[in-house]
Amino acid sequence: MSLTLEIAESVQCIDAQSWNALTSGMPLLSHAFLSALETSNSVGHGTGWQSRPLVVHDDGQLVGAIPLYVKSHSYGEYVFDWSWAEAYQRNGLNYYPKLIAAIPFSPVTSARILVADVANASAIQSLMLQALLEVMHKHQLSSIHVLFPDQDSAALLKQAGWMQRHGVQFRWENEDFQSFDAFLSQLNQEKRKKIKQERRKVDAAGVICRRIKGQDITEEEWEFFYQCYQNTYLEHRSKPYLSLDFFKSIALSMPANILLVIATLDGVPIASALNFYDQKTLYGRYWGCMQYVPNLHFELCYYQAQEFCIEEKMRFFEGGAQGEHKLARGFKPTATCSFHQIADPEFAQLIEDFLIRESVGVAEYTNELEQRAPFKLNLASSQSFIVNSNGE
Repeated sequence: MSLTLEIAESVQCIDAQSWNALTSGMPLLSHAFLSALETSNSVGHGTGWQSRPLVVHDDGQLVGAIPLYVKSHSYGEYVFDWSWAEAYQRNGLNYYPKLIAAIPFSPVTSARILVADVANASAIQSLMLQALLEVMHKHQLSSIHVLFPDQDSAALLKQAGWMQRHGVQFRWENEDFQSFDAFLSQLNQEKRKKIKQERRKVDAAGVICRRIKGQDITEEEWEFFYQCYQNTYLEHRSKPYLSLDFFKSIALSMPANILLVIATLDGVPIASALNFYDQKTLYGRYWGCMQYVPNLHFELCYYQAQEFCIEEKMRFFEGGAQGEHKLARGFKPTATCSFHQIADPEFAQLIEDFLIRESVGVAEYTNELEQRAPFKLNLASSQSFIVNSNGE
């Protein structure tokens, strides 16, 4: 083998076509999405996110990569390790900087250990995992965290002995529904009636919703969406992670993967929700409103998205982090995970013990969610999971 490995200065330094060839078409892993984060300074100087993708070449051809970031805080990750950082601080140690493999600001499960379809794929993956450990020790980083890996990446990390942390999100599955009513027919009477009432109330208020694909979104509509996006953060007294320049960039570079839903009242736009999608999955990401209308959030963020999946024959709708209210709207609890390496041996043992205890709580929570499933006969999701006391 003639493999060479390096830590690149940014995603922009990497050939877009070569990078995208490793991502299986996942839009939030695309070169366009990740480089837009950099060019808009949503990640970069002063943000606490320093892009340092790990790449492997074989005779000049890109054959492996990991979207990698040096972090000086824990914001925008959705796998919460603030208590770990506080424990380090109490003991006079530095938790930051740390290293994470993730899609910034996106709690979306997908590949993290990217590799080409080549004969030596396993060797390339092993090389990258070993390189992560070497980088951690060489640069005296406290830890490495791989967030929301898919099953293939997770299997590699588990086999390599990384500590696993369990989580749960909510995902909607399109079971070949021919219409939204066909989907509703799978729910019990109480939940079916509630959804119909919510939709009727939005309609009776005079709200009109439009689903607009990326290539048809106007500059004015993008600017309105950004007002909504900003307003969501302002209501929570926080600062938006993403700039208008980021959204303008992806509008030009990846329109085929974008769906914008806009709600209007008396011809005036009042709310919007932004989604990304590929052939199989819709990813709900951002929402905001400028005028409150009861149940509008559910209509814009869930029902419009579900209808889009049915029309486009897409199998999954990933609704994002948190939100037990999604359960009543046909979403099912789905396992997520992250993997961790801790440089300090004593803290590594303490965190491993914590993760084992935490996994029991996650299992109990998930089993409770399964019991509250809104489907007829309380049918359990084929995607459900149980975590035992050993964290497996």
